[in-house]
Amino acid sequence: MNWAGASAARLADGRLHLQHGPIDLIIEAWGERGEIEAAYGQASARFENILEVLVQELAQLRTPLAAAYPLLRGPVARRMLAACWPYRAHYITPMAAVAGAVADEVLQAMLQGRSLLKAYVNNGGDIALHLAHGAELTLGVVNNVDNPAIDATVSLCASTPVRGVATSGWRGRSQSLGIADAVTVLAADAAAADAAATMVANAVNVEHEAISRRAARTLRADSDLGDLQVTVAVGALPALARAEALTSGCERAQTLQQQGLVFAAYLALQGEVRAVLPAIPLVDRPLATTRLRPVCAGSLPNR
Repeated sequence: MNWAGASAARLADGRLHLQHGPIDLIIEAWGERGEIEAAYGQASARFENILEVLVQELAQLRTPLAAAYPLLRGPVARRMLAACWPYRAHYITPMAAVAGAVADEVLQAMLQGRSLLKAYVNNGGDIALHLAHGAELTLGVVNNVDNPAIDATVSLCASTPVRGVATSGWRGRSQSLGIADAVTVLAADAAAADAAATMVANAVNVEHEAISRRAARTLRADSDLGDLQVTVAVGALPALARAEALTSGCERAQTLQQQGLVFAAYLALQGEVRAVLPAIPLVDRPLATTRLRPVCAGSLPNR
């Protein structure tokens, strides 16, 4: 790992771009100009040593969780651990929440002492959100990163108990045990969403000859998944196989929802989607989507 130092730049539209090694953040804030500029400065300052500190504990962060709660020092590492700890009965390492935890940490830094209407820190699709009273934010959902398009939208308001969104699947930048094209999870913060999206995406699974898997370490020597079989290709699946895989993922998402770990989830596989939404909508303004309907009622059209 021989990365150059952290860099900060402004995009043509005024958004802040922070990058260091594998971490790539897009940040946007709304409010008074002076507050926005100060917030961007705080985000940049906090970002400078995030990767350096994480690397110091990388060996522990790549170790599967067991009965004993690990002792970690870095603030991002502790966020990762807290988000993944509920899933310790399954194979999981704190790395499952790294992108979301970084986003949460940078968002916290940029909000310190600032007055912003709304803001987001987007770490490769794992997003930490800030919504002040009266603020709203609409997010686009992409079913297939290899053929990107806005397949669904979700509008959040300040009273919605969601401040993190994350997506996982075999097509993404992280390895997956499942076959979902994408699983998008809404949760209390980005780290929690990141860990939950990993677990739900792993559960979107079925055995079929059209699915190719390989040991994770043969694809990436430093993979925290070691010898576990990760998905490398998914051919066309019959309807029954797709239904079985999506049902399995929905059941996992519903369990996590009942445990208070996720607010909602959206699952996509080869043109079919399912949604796990809150059983009881918020009184003032429920989670609103243009293409979702409540809990796993069957396949939903993309159009």
